[in-house]
Amino acid sequence: QVQLVESGGGLVQAGDSLRLSCAASGRTFSSYDMGWFRQAPGKEREFVAAISRSGWLKNYADSVKGRFTISRDNAKNTVYLQMNSLKPEDTAAYYCAARPVSSWEAVSDWKQYDSWGQGTQVTVSS
Repeated sequence: QVQLVESGGGLVQAGDSLRLSCAASGRTFSSYDMGWFRQAPGKEREFVAAISRSGWLKNYADSVKGRFTISRDNAKNTVYLQMNSLKPEDTAAYYCAARPVSSWEAVSDWKQYDSWGQGTQVTVSS
């Protein structure tokens, strides 16, 4: 497992942008696929985006496709989520997560991930 710490959340207006960062500890960061999930009050945890170990493969939820971009810098042990054109429905606690390499088809399944950060709150006002 790796230790994960998110940052970059905040209160913004609809249409604004934010970039979330997730710093990982340990020397094995590049051996993990990384994902971002979110959870709003009273709702289930929702997949947002994922990126493969090398960064070549990316997957996005339909609700964020074209607005959010996931990236990673293995030299810095960090994964990012660039969020543009934010909407009020993007309001949630955002979590980054790491999973050992497995089938890419299951990358949106939160049960595949064995390391989680503490979350960072994103609030989008209308």
